[in-house]
Amino acid sequence: MRYRLLATLVFVFMPTIGAALPAWAGTIHGAVTLTGAPPAPRKLPVTIDQYVCGESKDAEDLQLSSKQGVRNVVAWIENPPGENASPGSAAAPPRATGPGPAVDMDQRGCVFTPRVVLLPAGGTVNFLNSDRLLHNLHGRPKSNAPFNRTQPKGRTIPLAFAQPEIFSVDCDLHSWMKAWVVVAEHPYYALSDAEGRFTLDGLPPGRYKVRLWHETLGSLTREVEVPSSGRADLAVQMSLPKPR
Repeated sequence: MRYRLLATLVFVFMPTIGAALPAWAGTIHGAVTLTGAPPAPRKLPVTIDQYVCGESKDAEDLQLSSKQGVRNVVAWIENPPGENASPGSAAAPPRATGPGPAVDMDQRGCVFTPRVVLLPAGGTVNFLNSDRLLHNLHGRPKSNAPFNRTQPKGRTIPLAFAQPEIFSVDCDLHSWMKAWVVVAEHPYYALSDAEGRFTLDGLPPGRYKVRLWHETLGSLTREVEVPSSGRADLAVQMSLPKPR
């Protein structure tokens, strides 16, 4: 009876140990704001297919909240926990194996939506076309294979990306259309929301370098200490590049 009970306990708890590693509770709560006066809103002229696209589009390369929070800032840990650990160890960040998850990027009203998508290396972007006209997908990644595909209405084009990088996607038929694909190297990536906030979680205590990138504001790095209590707050100000 004693041996049967021991065997039952081993059967129940061993899978739980494997699923729980790593189980860090540390979190970085970030907020990104624009410093200085915001630029005047811009309209992009629509030069073709106005019957679907309209006469103009709002420029979406810098989207701000009422408190100047910056949307679509990509934040990631430059020195992730366990970056020197052997793969599969408790300290190593998980690595993608086989096909990764898929995210959607639509073309609706002659605008890419969302403007920025984030996916792990090995993941897939499902490019959609909800407009009643022809679009074109033109991506120029450097680490992944470039692509240039025509896309009729209603057709989904799935494209997988194995190598981490950030690259743009354009529509050659509609010059104002632009989007960005962020292929993450590890799990510690985030994208700021409409208020400029982001969260990086699952971190053990320690000092980290947080890299931030925005298509208009450029990039910068900040250091932050995640305490043993588990929470660190990071307020970042970004500014418009100086005119050349």
